[in-house]
Amino acid sequence: MRRVANGSAGLLALALLTACSLSGAANETKELTAVARQPAVGVTPQDKAVNVATDQPVVVSAHGGTIKSVRVDGGKAGRLKGVLSGDGTRWRSTTTARPSAGYTVTVVSVDASGKRSETSSTFTTVKGDKTFDIQTITPNKDDTGLTVGIGMPVMIAFDKPVSDRVAVERNLTIRSSKPVDGAWHWFDDSHVDFRPEEYWPAYTKVRLEAKLAGVRGGPGLYGKRDVTLDFKIGRSQITRGSTDEHVLTVRRDGKRIRTMPMSAGQGGQWKYYTTSGVHLAMSREPVTVMTSPGIGPGQSGYYQLTVYNTVRISNSGEYVHSAPWSVGSQGNSNVSHGCVNVSPENAAWFIKNTLIGDPIIITGSPRKLEPTNGWGHWQENWKDWLKWSTLKDGPSITF
Repeated sequence: MRRVANGSAGLLALALLTACSLSGAANETKELTAVARQPAVGVTPQDKAVNVATDQPVVVSAHGGTIKSVRVDGGKAGRLKGVLSGDGTRWRSTTTARPSAGYTVTVVSVDASGKRSETSSTFTTVKGDKTFDIQTITPNKDDTGLTVGIGMPVMIAFDKPVSDRVAVERNLTIRSSKPVDGAWHWFDDSHVDFRPEEYWPAYTKVRLEAKLAGVRGGPGLYGKRDVTLDFKIGRSQITRGSTDEHVLTVRRDGKRIRTMPMSAGQGGQWKYYTTSGVHLAMSREPVTVMTSPGIGPGQSGYYQLTVYNTVRISNSGEYVHSAPWSVGSQGNSNVSHGCVNVSPENAAWFIKNTLIGDPIIITGSPRKLEPTNGWGHWQENWKDWLKWSTLKDGPSITF
């Protein structure tokens, strides 16, 4: 009887053990199944990464589910914006991180059954010692107005030299209401300008987006802020003049609207030739005091003259301006020290009807306008212009 009882107890214990084992296996299977259903979420940079480059994008991917939301929070450095792919499985940041900042990436994903899960990771960016900023942008409201001529370049001057031109240039975007092909051109480490391959189409709206906050400009040097500028192109107006024919002809939207007798540089000395080439209207000045180039008071050939209704066309002292003293020579001979002389009536009309950035093309002189003399951007053919671009040409992004 004892032997039988002991056997029964053993069988009962075995039954209980088996039951417990089956129950535990079932629970474990359920847990494994639940885990298996959760999307596998991958985040780059990896968790706890350090010295991450500010321009390295944050990329989030989900396998076996979709991404519901992504938040990349840098505290005082702000959040990073991003875009989600159409199928909801991939997210990528579209803004640049700040240096010396810590970021937390929080991802909410959803599995096929609609169950939500959350994943988080952190990373820190490289240390930044200095910042650079945009010092000036041309065109601008104060100096040129925000409606400009068809030849107007976009000119950016930085407050510090930048050596990483690629990083900076790829964060400069031109958007336009009409498509153009254009490119940036570095004149030096502190100046980069944009022009289209051909003149801007008339009545085009243009936006510059300089997303430079956090962008690497060189070792330990990072962009201070983002800048946006909106301006528009006016009517198409091109003025052409010949030092041989002594006439300026103004065409607007392809139609001739005014012809003006002119007198150009008298020559003799190189500095007294009017430069030939594609000039741009750089300023409109009701009154300008002109002095003799390279000659001081008391020296032979010195002069100081107040002139009116002037349109500046170069950095070497050339203007289209009123010259009542040379009206008798206008239309037949060249008597100026390099400027383009027109009558007071024509000068008053010209300054009123000219936009900054209008092309003013002079031909016939042996002295050529240098590309760096004022806004001589159109003096370089497209191939030469592209030599000084790090990313070469491409279409603008249309609105």
